[in-house]
Amino acid sequence: MLAIGARLQYAAAAARTVLRLAGTSAAAGAQQMHTNRNTKDDGQFKTWKPLAPTLRQRRMASRKDLHKGGPIRELTVAKRRKGGRNNTGQITCRHRGGGAKRRIRLVDFRRTEAGPQQVVRLEYDPGRSARIALLKHMETGKLSYILAPAKLQPGAVVQSYMRAAKRGELAAAAGEGAPEAEAEAEAELDADLAAKVVIEVGNCMPLRMIPIGAKIHSIGLHPFGRAQLARSAGASAQLLYTAPTGLAQIKLMSGEVRRIPVEACATIGQVSNPQHKHEKLGGAGARRRRGWRPTVRGNAMNTHDHPHGGGRGKSKGNKHPRSPWGKLSKGGKTRLKLNPLVVRGRPRR
Repeated sequence: MLAIGARLQYAAAAARTVLRLAGTSAAAGAQQMHTNRNTKDDGQFKTWKPLAPTLRQRRMASRKDLHKGGPIRELTVAKRRKGGRNNTGQITCRHRGGGAKRRIRLVDFRRTEAGPQQVVRLEYDPGRSARIALLKHMETGKLSYILAPAKLQPGAVVQSYMRAAKRGELAAAAGEGAPEAEAEAEAELDADLAAKVVIEVGNCMPLRMIPIGAKIHSIGLHPFGRAQLARSAGASAQLLYTAPTGLAQIKLMSGEVRRIPVEACATIGQVSNPQHKHEKLGGAGARRRRGWRPTVRGNAMNTHDHPHGGGRGKSKGNKHPRSPWGKLSKGGKTRLKLNPLVVRGRPRR
């Protein structure tokens, strides 16, 4: 009798466990459906039903086509924050602190690996406004991240022509002390590369190989150096002039025209996620999760705390807008000297 009672008790406990698990899964499914009903994603922006005041104006760029899982662990490093403080503990960047944990994606800005590379997937990067693409080398199987150009789809094949175009390798191939042979080798290799180079979105190459008028991004400032210009979401530049040797001219989105060595790298196309500039966070909590702390207006401070402080009412005392340290904050010069490589500066008011 005791054995039969124990079996019945065990069966009842098992049945209760099954019912509880079934109820949990049903509740999770209902919660998922409820979440989906409260959001709308049209492929460009994701919006929320105004269940709270902060959700009424919230609008974020769509992430439908992005990878839903995490990144490749080996291609990330932990982000250690200091709350805007330097090595002596003094605050050098105000209003920073807190925020969600992040891991920095190690993006390849040099693109020296030659050969075809296939786009495995597109991913979200919390450390930048643009999307990133995971590449897999079709010969070696090596994985790497690059900035994803606009209209780049998984399965596409991109290449880099940086290593094959290095002048040092050409000189080594021609031999030392033979300038004529070196020039002939350079001309032959340039003609061979010009016939093989494919001008497609995502391909990286020196500026001298890119046709005039093309849209480019991830532009380097030094021969065969890393990309430094046009790296944010939706950014691009236009190639205005190039030459076999010397300097090329590009026009940035700000309107500035500047010279860059023709051996500097650049990637064809525009940076992905151009809708980023239309995003609205909606509330202060979203900024806190991104590491931004509250900012106090200078007019709300006392006289000894800010040049705009003190007085009666909202007045800064007929002073020009200044920083907390008395420097002009609007219209003041920030460049100590003009850059000789800038042909035409950006338009100013």
